Amino acid sequence: MEKEVRSAGTRTGTNEFRPIDYVKITIFGFALAALWGSMHTIILQVRLLDFVAEQQKNTYLGLLSGTGLILAIVVQPIAGVISDRSNFHWGRRRPYILLGTLLAILFLPGVALSGSYATLFIIYCLLQVSCNIAHGPYQCFIPDLVPEQKRGLASGVKSLLEIIGGVALVRLVAIFIDHYSVSGGSSWLWLALAMPAIVLLGTMIATILTVKEQPGAGGTKLPALSVLSDSFRIDTKATPDFIRFLTSRLLVLIAFTTLQRFALYFLKDVVSLSSPAVVTADVLIVVGICMAVVVYPAGRLSDRVGRKPIVLSSVFLGALGIAALFLSRSYLHIMLISGLLGISSGAFMSTNWALATDLLPRGKEAKYLGLTNLATAGAAALALFIIGPAIDFFNAYSPNLGYSVMLLICFICFVAGAMLIMKIKRGVKQNSEV
Repeated sequence: MEKEVRSAGTRTGTNEFRPIDYVKITIFGFALAALWGSMHTIILQVRLLDFVAEQQKNTYLGLLSGTGLILAIVVQPIAGVISDRSNFHWGRRRPYILLGTLLAILFLPGVALSGSYATLFIIYCLLQVSCNIAHGPYQCFIPDLVPEQKRGLASGVKSLLEIIGGVALVRLVAIFIDHYSVSGGSSWLWLALAMPAIVLLGTMIATILTVKEQPGAGGTKLPALSVLSDSFRIDTKATPDFIRFLTSRLLVLIAFTTLQRFALYFLKDVVSLSSPAVVTADVLIVVGICMAVVVYPAGRLSDRVGRKPIVLSSVFLGALGIAALFLSRSYLHIMLISGLLGISSGAFMSTNWALATDLLPRGKEAKYLGLTNLATAGAAALALFIIGPAIDFFNAYSPNLGYSVMLLICFICFVAGAMLIMKIKRGVKQNSEV
């Protein structure tokens, strides 16, 4: 079955994998990054201020986003396991990409229509569920279709498109949201939401039409409760490196996610820059450009020298960037540090994902890639549930003390994540087997 599925992405059913195929199997990630890049760094932060008090904004942002991400942690691996066992004529992955995308586009207008914090809360959770129905199966294209010796390259392309997607719309969305926050004109909010919706729809159609899977050959059918329990069962004795990988990824992504989610409020309160939404967009663009520069060569280099050296270097650069943020109080300094953090996150996201594909048990690729969301979305949830309220708590004790605590936590997470990465036995050099 595996051999048949792997050949499905090629033109002739041979082992050929063309350059354009890398784009076909990863373009949907561009749209997901465009949606969440705009939503998590600008739209939600400003929309939230329509409903909650200024001094509680970090806490309510944490509660809103954190709850949605818990749903993402649950939905993504379940969708992955179900897709592993599916037998649709047109593939195991694309039916769920279609379903999830259509649901997301249905719920997205609710962000603008919400008249209370509670309504916005519900809409955001539904949006998370919808996107992760698509996301879990989508990310299995690489282990399904890409030869093992090219997975580092494929992961680099995937990360590159996600980086570009994350910044492609953010500057224009920031301008729309800035107009909305000043004038209150709802048309600006609708424009900001329409852009990621159009991109999401377009890339979904491109994925459905251009990625060629073999007809599904799902595994043994199980009752619903068995599927649910199997979705989160990890054989810890058989996969100790995967456990170390998950924990290290969780810690490092807590740091990166915290910086992203609270950047707008940090720039507004600590650096005291005018038009914080626009400056936040500038930060994301600088980060994105630097990520884009390193993500492809980092993925290629990891195919040659192994994953761990590149991942460790990226984490240490991140810790250096955090240390520099303690002293930064100007636009120029913020942009320079953003570039350093962009290099760090680009190298990390590319090679860390390649490391994940190296550690997957055969026949359970979608399940275990879905479980990586325990670290990905879990990091965001922890950052929002814990660090958000902590910022408000310490800020109440002393002005802006909470943001110093935030940076300290990020630094500790980078260091602890690096220590766990060093204990992973696989990934020192290119592996020929998973």
